[in-house]
Amino acid sequence: MFTGIVTAIGTITNVEDRGDTRVVVACPWDPAGIDIGASIACSGVCLTVVEKGGKEGDAWFAVDVSGETVARTAKDQWRADRRLNLEPALRLGDELGGHLVTGHVDSVGRVALVEDIGGSTRLEILAGADIAPFVAEKGSITVDGISLTVNDIEDEANGDVRFALNIIPHTGEVTTLGDLSEGDAVNLEIDVLARYLKRMQSLAG
Repeated sequence: MFTGIVTAIGTITNVEDRGDTRVVVACPWDPAGIDIGASIACSGVCLTVVEKGGKEGDAWFAVDVSGETVARTAKDQWRADRRLNLEPALRLGDELGGHLVTGHVDSVGRVALVEDIGGSTRLEILAGADIAPFVAEKGSITVDGISLTVNDIEDEANGDVRFALNIIPHTGEVTTLGDLSEGDAVNLEIDVLARYLKRMQSLAG
C-alpha cells in the first residue's frame, strides 16, 4: 500500500526487452535503503525491485514491467529519459499523508486543460465512463501516483467524466505534474473506498 505522497522523482535510464520489459530507474535515494523484492510505486504503478546499485544520493533500481502493465498505463511511460514519481511502500507507523493507494492503475486519462490561476495550476482531466461513477467532488483520486482532491466534476454526454484539480506550486515542483501539457496521458487510480462503496451498492440493488 502507498499514500500518494511522492518522495522523489526518478528518471528511466535504460529499457530492455526480456520478454517482460526491464526498466532501470535512477533516483536520489541511498541504495542501502532499497530492498530487493520491495515495492515501489512508479508514477502510480506498483513494481518490484529486482536489482539495485549506485551510491547514496545517486542510486538506481531495476523493475520488470509486464506486457499487461505496459498496455494499461500511460502511453510512452516506459521509455528512456521519462521522469517518474516515486514512492516506497507504506511501512507500519508511517504517516498517512494522502489517502490509501494500491498502485494499481484503473484507467488512463488525458489532460484536457492546464491553466495558471493565481500562481497555482488548474488541471482538468478527461477520463472514461468506466471510472466516472468513482470520481466525486472533494473526493480523492491518484494521478500518476499523486494523491489529489477533486475540485469539481462535469459529466460528458457520452458518459466520460471531466474533473478539475488544483496543483499548488510546491506539488508542481516536487512531482512530474509541473511537466504536464494538454493532451498528455496520465495514470489514474480511484479511491479504494469508492470502489468498495460501488460494490456494496451493486449488491444492495
